[in-house]
Amino acid sequence: MLIGVDANEANVNDRVGSNEFAYQILWQLYRQDKKNQYLIYLKTKPLKTLPKSRIGWEYRILTPTIFYTQWRLPLSLYLDQPRPKIFLTLGHYAPRFSPIPTLICIMDLAFLKFPQTFKFLDLWQLKNWTAYSVRRASHIFSISQATKQDIINYYQFKSNQITVVYPGINRLTVTGSKPIKNKYLLYIGTLQPRKNIDALIAAFNSIKSLNYYLLIAGKVGWKYQIKSAPQVKYLGYVAEEKLGVLIKNSSGLILPSLYEGFGIPVLQAMSLGVPVLVSRNSSLPEIVGNCGYYIEPPFDADAIRTGIIKLLSGKINQRLAQIRAQEFSWSKSAAKILEVINDY
Repeated sequence: MLIGVDANEANVNDRVGSNEFAYQILWQLYRQDKKNQYLIYLKTKPLKTLPKSRIGWEYRILTPTIFYTQWRLPLSLYLDQPRPKIFLTLGHYAPRFSPIPTLICIMDLAFLKFPQTFKFLDLWQLKNWTAYSVRRASHIFSISQATKQDIINYYQFKSNQITVVYPGINRLTVTGSKPIKNKYLLYIGTLQPRKNIDALIAAFNSIKSLNYYLLIAGKVGWKYQIKSAPQVKYLGYVAEEKLGVLIKNSSGLILPSLYEGFGIPVLQAMSLGVPVLVSRNSSLPEIVGNCGYYIEPPFDADAIRTGIIKLLSGKINQRLAQIRAQEFSWSKSAAKILEVINDY
């Protein structure tokens, strides 16, 4: 069977979140599937980090790229040969029109839950393009049970046509020296209002006897303004090869988000035996279980402060957290997707 894949999410440098999901799934399909053939659709030539072309794995570059999913990709699916039997989009946006069944991947619906944190044009596109993509989808892959339930609630999509595909984690190597000499707590993720970083900083600064730094790693995202605060350092984007030493030398990783589709940094910390503190909402309890500490509602500075104090008490057996983290793998993720694909 010939499978078409929109892999543009994977064809980027400095991957985060949805980019990493697409990249890892693409590589796993390349490694695992010896039965089907693949035609990978891209806007630009594949980066050297993507799988190499081979028999049964070819790239189709489509230009021009403006409104790519709205007309250029559909045009190719209708006119170009060979035509795939099914089409997998490694992201939210399916081709606007398609002569074949389409499968899409949805990370989260933050734009519906926190619309005020998005720019107007970005929000318009996310709402409208995701809505038509869901309507036209034959099947949806969500990255958590929480996201699956959101899709059902917002779009009335059938539960049996949504498969939960948990992301895996990349096994990080711990090399190099720690970033600062002092003890520190750590946040990793895109800097956005829904990540609740301002409340984290307020909570951190409210603990007067705390002899730690707070390191914040991640790209600046939508509507976030960097705040200057004592003993708080912004690191910007941290490449994967430097994450291991950054996480391993921290006294704990904190993810105080108001909403998360998944939260790969949490798993990375657990795999390295580093305690985690997360909000008790959305997908985070699915990941952490009883192997971490929780920020309770209303997830404000006081609640985060209480959580930090619990985190630093260090009473949870981190070996259990490491064992739990091993349950998540990209190999399992791709195998679930292949199971659905092979039913067509």
